[in-house]
Amino acid sequence: MALLVYAASAVLVFLLTVLALRILIPKLRSMKMGQKILDIGPRWHKSKEGTPTMGGLGFAIPVVIVSVVAMIYIRTSGLSSSVLPLMLTLLLAVGNCIIGVVDDLTKFKKQQNEGLTAPQKFALQLAMAGAFIALLKLYGEIDTSLSIPFFKTEIELGWFYYVFALVFITGIINSVNLTDGIDGLASSVTFVVAVFLSVLAFISEGIELGVLGAVMVGATLGFLVYNFYPARVFMGDTGSLFLGGLVAGAAFMIDDPLVIALAGIIYICEAMSDIIQVGVYKLTHKRVFKMAPIHHHFEKCGWSEIKVVIVFSLVTAVFCTIAFFAR
Repeated sequence: MALLVYAASAVLVFLLTVLALRILIPKLRSMKMGQKILDIGPRWHKSKEGTPTMGGLGFAIPVVIVSVVAMIYIRTSGLSSSVLPLMLTLLLAVGNCIIGVVDDLTKFKKQQNEGLTAPQKFALQLAMAGAFIALLKLYGEIDTSLSIPFFKTEIELGWFYYVFALVFITGIINSVNLTDGIDGLASSVTFVVAVFLSVLAFISEGIELGVLGAVMVGATLGFLVYNFYPARVFMGDTGSLFLGGLVAGAAFMIDDPLVIALAGIIYICEAMSDIIQVGVYKLTHKRVFKMAPIHHHFEKCGWSEIKVVIVFSLVTAVFCTIAFFAR
């Protein structure tokens, strides 16, 4: 029965996403909601300017609708006594999606590629993460011990765990956001992570996690129909922050944040390359990478966008396999 729920959730989200984007893309184009491309980016990206963005709405709404229906079915059929972790993860994702919508709309209002300032966006994300952690604590869905991959042990962090959780959530969400830099990259990498979550759910018989993995699989595949190179739509911060919220929430659904960090190694590399580039340049006025985040470095080394997506997805698959055995 659980497998049927997973399959139905994935297929429904996929179909609804494809249908929603078929309707949404012309609407976004008619409203001139096109992406602005920074002059400092790869020169060949200039041809993408004007591609409709905010396409993340096309999968965020189906994910929420199907997840709510699935949660109602799970509760009424007695498949699970609680769907609270999944509900809170959805709230985290939706909250960050709203931040993304505000950010994207601000970009269009300003007619540039920068919307909310970094401090504004970070403050809002911290507030969302803090609310998520507070609700987990309120309903007894979080403890203060941190599982260490490979060593089959836990470290008790006490109150510091909440600081760690706050940094982890905002870090993962922004890392997913940074990964969304070339056609199909964030969608493909997140699809692999979603498959990993689905496998974990199947093994552990965690139906709520299974639903989350399934809707993520459906959403990313449905979006790739329009977002794989050459992209006909971008997800914008609307979509990348939503996906980031789902991935971050999943870490606490399985009570194993470091395993999610391992599975999402590409997210981490994207963020670290940006931090290293900025930090080293401020100190030495020299660049470590040809351009950051790191997917642009490989582009400037001559890799095509398709090659970057395939290699990064394969790396994600390898690390998801490692993460599976590291639990």
